[in-house]
Amino acid sequence: MLVGQLVNNKKRRLSKRSSAGLSLILLINLRPLMRSIIYCFLFLAAVVVYSCREAKPVVTKRPTTAPARPVVAAKPVPPKPVAIKPAPTKLAVPKVVLPAIDTVETEEEIANRIFRLNSPAPPKREFRAVWIATVDNIDWPSKKGLPVADQQRELVNMFDQHQQMGLNAVVVQVRSAADAFYAKSSEPWSEWLTGQQGLAPQPFYDPLEFMIEQAHQRGLEFHAWFNLDRATFSKASSVAPTNIIYRKPEWMLTYGGRKLFNLGVPAVRSYIAGIVANVVREYDVDGIHFDDYFYPYSEPGQVLRDDSTYRAYGNGMTKGDWRRDNVNKLVVELRDSIRANKPWVKFGISPFGIWKNQANDPEGSATNGGQSYYDIYADTRKWVREGLIDYIVPQVYFSSEFGRVPYKTLVDWWTRNSGNCHLYVGHGAYRVGRGSERDPGWWRPTEFPNQMRYNRQQRAVLGSVFFSAKNLQLNPLSIRDSLQTNFYRHPALVPAMPWLDSIPPLPPRDLKVVTSPEAVELFWNQPAEAIDGDGANSYLVYRFEGRRLPVRLDDPRCIVGQCVGESSTHFIDKTADPRKRYVYVITSVDRLHNESREVAIRVR
Repeated sequence: MLVGQLVNNKKRRLSKRSSAGLSLILLINLRPLMRSIIYCFLFLAAVVVYSCREAKPVVTKRPTTAPARPVVAAKPVPPKPVAIKPAPTKLAVPKVVLPAIDTVETEEEIANRIFRLNSPAPPKREFRAVWIATVDNIDWPSKKGLPVADQQRELVNMFDQHQQMGLNAVVVQVRSAADAFYAKSSEPWSEWLTGQQGLAPQPFYDPLEFMIEQAHQRGLEFHAWFNLDRATFSKASSVAPTNIIYRKPEWMLTYGGRKLFNLGVPAVRSYIAGIVANVVREYDVDGIHFDDYFYPYSEPGQVLRDDSTYRAYGNGMTKGDWRRDNVNKLVVELRDSIRANKPWVKFGISPFGIWKNQANDPEGSATNGGQSYYDIYADTRKWVREGLIDYIVPQVYFSSEFGRVPYKTLVDWWTRNSGNCHLYVGHGAYRVGRGSERDPGWWRPTEFPNQMRYNRQQRAVLGSVFFSAKNLQLNPLSIRDSLQTNFYRHPALVPAMPWLDSIPPLPPRDLKVVTSPEAVELFWNQPAEAIDGDGANSYLVYRFEGRRLPVRLDDPRCIVGQCVGESSTHFIDKTADPRKRYVYVITSVDRLHNESREVAIRVR
């Protein structure tokens, strides 16, 4: 019995060992499967937990015409501190605000941007000038022999008014009858300056230097206007012993009670070109300008006696063709003398408005008036076709209702015949409010603004010049107000002349901004010289609401300031709203009004 019990116990032990071994074998074989199951369970749990987390917001650009891809807003990068030199008048430097990246626009910013894009902008480039006549004291000085202080005060007040009106150039008569409104001249001082020809101003000053300086301080181009045919103005004129009529009487013709230069004599043309070259060399003028006096307008019952000169130099031409050739040679000689001294100085002429009537030439204008080609021997179309001058200002002193020479008809002809130079229209401001039965349009207050609107509809018309300064001051039918508050409300650059200079200046450097509740102050450094040696003559300051780029630099409504002078590298914007965000853009402008690339900075 004992033996049987021992045998049974042994069998049970063997059975347990067999079960344990089998379990061990199963466990060993199932371990990879269990690991896989566990890993799957953990992966599913992680996915469930991650999907239940709160999603981060995504910033998207507001769509315009088609939905844009969502763009996740980048975390702003803290700007590096930049040391800014405080303005001299500041006692303490406010906090420096540097550019920040922000792609979100408010509804107001979007509305302002869309308005700017959709509304037509006024021209960014437009020549805006006035003639200032000195002969017979038409515009300045107000009378002969005016004290020097009063002369200067009148001129400063006049230039201030022109700047406020939105003009960007003045055309000042500096030689009206073989005389001079400047010191560095071989011709005598003008009687309309001091009351007696040849008498210098006391206390002494150089009016031309003074005028150029005052014009440039106000961002106005200065064009020196010469009358080239008159040696004396009238029989009653004051004539100095040094006048050219006594030194070279053989150069003179007598006509209409005046002594006139005989343009058929080659030495006369060289003399006039030399007078101009002297001014170009000695003075910082931006342009040389001539009016419509070449050969004189016809006087009843009088004959211009240049027969002997014609016989000597006519060379087989008709007298009319010979006189026109004399004027053409003078224009070429003037252009060459200017280019030889300062190639950047502009050369412009303001002739009588009609070249030829269609009745005399099928290529003429549909007008019936005097003709510069036949009456004063000025082939004005030839000058612009051959690029002999840089700009032409035809005197279109007629209203739209003048049947013989309607304003629009003559302007249309010039837009088709302006050739290779700039076309500016000469306006008869002196006729505004002075209508007549033949030309009733000047009675209407709409005539002048309609002329300005019509000009801007013509791509070839690049500006206007008004005769004369006194009439703008008198403000007939509110024409000055119309310019200041409407047409010239926003600034404009003078149109560039790429044949004189096509290389833009370099942009300003190191633009920085300082803000305060009262203003935004901008600081920058002047650029280095461009490859043609030009630096910045001025700087334009643009302001755009919002922070989106690119900005539109072709819209002058966005110009908030012009800093004149290469070293004028500081601008204070007191009109900025402290609650708004802006992009400011600064560009450099050189003397010939080429504009650099922009530099931009964001505020707030």
